[in-house]
Amino acid sequence: MWAQTFDQRLRAWYTLRESAQTLPIESALTAINAWWFQCHWQPYYLHWDDHAAWPDPWQLLSDNVYCEVARGLGILYTITLLDREDLTSASLVLTQTGHNLVLADQTKYILNWEADTVVNNNQQVVVHRQLTQNQIHKQYN
Repeated sequence: MWAQTFDQRLRAWYTLRESAQTLPIESALTAINAWWFQCHWQPYYLHWDDHAAWPDPWQLLSDNVYCEVARGLGILYTITLLDREDLTSASLVLTQTGHNLVLADQTKYILNWEADTVVNNNQQVVVHRQLTQNQIHKQYN
């Protein structure tokens, strides 16, 4: 169940990150993906053309409006704020087919595809646009 207040969402997000810190990689990614799929979905909140003005993680939780891009951004923020050596190559991508996906562990895993599934990727994803963990680190550090 998605938390109603900002404080509740913030506490729940902290708890998610704490538990994902020590889980095996696939379990951590599944938990992160499933958590963000609980959010209230609303179409057309964020757009790639406005990526310079996208909210930071705390503003995203405060705004509490999540389209496919915003949910993917939340997933990427969560992964980025973990201190894990095995999760340093995640990125939010807009594919050539129009999907907003999070690719993790050097594109081995796909998130933001289905609620309870982290797809183990054996195929090439054609990327049209991309936001990487390195870009996020530069922006918020």
